[in-house]
Amino acid sequence: MRNPRRVGFTLIELLVVIAIIAILIAILVPAVQKVRETAARMTCKNNLKQFGLALHGFHDTNRKFPPGYTMNVSGGIESGPGWGWGAYLLEHLDQGPLHSKINFGIDITAAVHTGPRTTKLPVFVCPTDDYLGTFTPPSGSVTLAHGGYVGVFGSNAIDIDPGAGNGIFFRNSEVCMSHISDGTSNTLMVGERCTRRFTATWAGVLAGIPEAQALVLGTCDHPPNDPKGHMEDFASLHAIGVNFLYGDGTVRTINNTINPLVYQSLATRAGNEAVSVPD
Repeated sequence: MRNPRRVGFTLIELLVVIAIIAILIAILVPAVQKVRETAARMTCKNNLKQFGLALHGFHDTNRKFPPGYTMNVSGGIESGPGWGWGAYLLEHLDQGPLHSKINFGIDITAAVHTGPRTTKLPVFVCPTDDYLGTFTPPSGSVTLAHGGYVGVFGSNAIDIDPGAGNGIFFRNSEVCMSHISDGTSNTLMVGERCTRRFTATWAGVLAGIPEAQALVLGTCDHPPNDPKGHMEDFASLHAIGVNFLYGDGTVRTINNTINPLVYQSLATRAGNEAVSVPD
């Protein structure tokens, strides 16, 4: 009687198969990650393009861009209401119902605004960022919706005078096209801020906390993703830099290695600097 033929793999054959699978995974994983990063970067840029359309739509209606954030100020003390540039754009971002729930004359911290200020909006979050949904700022007393984009205050420090930014957005700003003498194609408007640098929001600013302005505004006194940067600086989790919206509505990635003087020049609206816009 003949022995039945054995069916199966030898140990060597099994090890060879495992090795081949491991090699294929090692090849495919970076490729998949690259595709995901490319898709995330494109989504991020599309978000910024939507902000560009919304900002120009707001300007067409109001003859000026929205304020960086609104605050009553007495003796240097801010007392609300605190709504930021992102909140003022809601109507132009197909968020009319949400916009109608906000009374811009009443403080952002009011109980009636609990729903609006915590509404999560995908357009305000880059896919590469650590998604929070909502958060309570350090020293804050209320919860806000997470947002990954902040308005460009300029090249100067926010904490010295929040109402004196040399960019497009600052406290109670009313910048219009004619104020951008550097040219809209040479002036930054909005850029990324990932949560690993400091958490931002689309909603606005909470009066009386140390980091208030950084919730909706950013400065360009340090290059993108600079390890020595402050919480109000621009940063992302993209591999090659930070995405920015320019005043003319275009969106570009600014590399981490940009000349700091060029970067700061792009942040000002009327600095009269001669700059070459990065590709």
